[in-house]
Amino acid sequence: MLERLDLTGGELGLVFQVHNPNAFRIRGTGLEVGLALEDVPFGDVALTDPLALPARETREVRVPLAFFWSGVGAGAKALLQTGAVHYAVDGGLHLETPFGVGRVPYRRSGTVSLVDRRAAADGEGR
Repeated sequence: MLERLDLTGGELGLVFQVHNPNAFRIRGTGLEVGLALEDVPFGDVALTDPLALPARETREVRVPLAFFWSGVGAGAKALLQTGAVHYAVDGGLHLETPFGVGRVPYRRSGTVSLVDRRAAADGEGR
């Protein structure tokens, strides 16, 4: 859901279904994640509200994403030129442990394509 727009970007309210497969409750104290498209900063997530995930349950988690028009432009340009966009996600989740708060880092990157690979394969040679 779009929550704010201005000259530099805006804010989206994202909703995720998060599953805890563990036999114990997970308590988070914060989350920070940065997202880049084509090596240009796209947006940042900063969740400072406590998060509790009961054992073996799925919960809806609402996360604010502040985005930048420069990142939107870089992603759109790549999609128009190549049909794919390279992304990188870097951040961490702060969890309560018996020893205090610990940070679990998260880093992923890859490419998202608009072309369905099965449809592209079916169309080859026709």
